Amino acid sequence: MRRVFYHYLIPGLVFQSVVIGGGYATGRELVEFFLSNGPLGGLWGLLVTSAIWSIVLMLTFELARLTGSFDYRSFFKVLLGRFWFLYEIPFFLLAFLVLAVLGSASGNIFAENFGINELYGSIGLMAAIAVLAFQKSDVIEKVMASWAIVLYVAYGVLILWGAMIFQDRIVENFTAVSETGEWFEDGFKYATYNIAAIPAILFALGHLGSRREAFTAGFLGGPLAILPAFFLYVVMVGFYPQINGVAVPLKYILDVLDAPWFSIFFQIVIFGTFIETGTALIHMLNERIDHTLQEQQRTMPKSFRPAIAVVVTAAAVFVAAKVGIISLIAQGYGLLTYGFIAFYLVPVMTVGVRKIFRPATLQVHNSDHIDQ
Repeated sequence: MRRVFYHYLIPGLVFQSVVIGGGYATGRELVEFFLSNGPLGGLWGLLVTSAIWSIVLMLTFELARLTGSFDYRSFFKVLLGRFWFLYEIPFFLLAFLVLAVLGSASGNIFAENFGINELYGSIGLMAAIAVLAFQKSDVIEKVMASWAIVLYVAYGVLILWGAMIFQDRIVENFTAVSETGEWFEDGFKYATYNIAAIPAILFALGHLGSRREAFTAGFLGGPLAILPAFFLYVVMVGFYPQINGVAVPLKYILDVLDAPWFSIFFQIVIFGTFIETGTALIHMLNERIDHTLQEQQRTMPKSFRPAIAVVVTAAAVFVAAKVGIISLIAQGYGLLTYGFIAFYLVPVMTVGVRKIFRPATLQVHNSDHIDQ
């Protein structure tokens, strides 16, 4: 059982932990990319997203396994060659954007549940990310996988409870409102900007020992990551169309359920996912800096890791306060989608496939010994 967990489930669980905080924890992203196409259209869009994630995860996991590329820098040197740095342009912009959304949502959670100034919620997020980012990769991996299980329980309770209370409205909206023709396009867009999270979990792939394990773990990763979104989405359909204008749909639903104890528990779980997502992004940035310093025969001071977490997150929170969460999600994510299509999706579906199925074209790399 332990082997099944580490070799087949942990990669997908870690991916879910990274993608959920900036992907759909607040529910706002589900409105923008799915529910905006009608209840049924959004459901089809979720299936499109899950399928794309599974395909890209399978190819990425196997290419990383074959080449020993368990950090994004070495992976993209395999995939893009000397143009590997092009991936960093949209990624760092997305990381900043996601941290801004997380900071804004964290402040909102603390303000509405405990009557605390939003700034303190954002500061709490910064501190938690700094503490976790200070840990080693194996510790981060275990924390993410464990919290993913807690999150499944929370979302499972939410859909059971919500379906029992709002069953009639959910069924009525699924059957009465026709989908729009943009559900495939939006599902594709949502999948592509979120695949940027995949290179952030390469550190969790060291358990993979065969092509079968890599492909199976990747295939399972899509459904594992989309399942909590599906649970939340079904409940959200019961409040369509008025929920489309709500800044944080999840909080709106919890307020309607009128169970303060569950609301607090659920939002603590969500806050934990914010920490995980932020930590993965910061950890990726720290590893990037660390490897660059190693090439220069220098060592990255341990204090830099939490310091970078605080500085980057603080800057992102400042942007969120000035722009607003709805504008950030509606305008920012869509613009970055094209960068990930060009520098990740297309290369992994072409160059990546060729390298995987034509071993003669492969070059095995060690992340600590890769030429610039």
